[in-house]
Amino acid sequence: MIDTPMTAEHRDSEGGRKTIAQTPLQRMGQPREVAAVVSFLCSDGASFITGQVIHINGGAFMPS
Repeated sequence: MIDTPMTAEHRDSEGGRKTIAQTPLQRMGQPREVAAVVSFLCSDGASFITGQVIHINGGAFMPS
């Protein structure tokens, strides 16, 4: 869950608190953290990356 005006109502609900508690980093993501990943993927530093899924979720989903 990313902390934005659209998620504010859910964040403050019981369900939102449970979601945060179940996230390994114990917090919501920030828009700047998503922007940093997008910025990297648009840069020359990511020129050899293809076909990947990058989970920006504080460890809520960790594929095995």
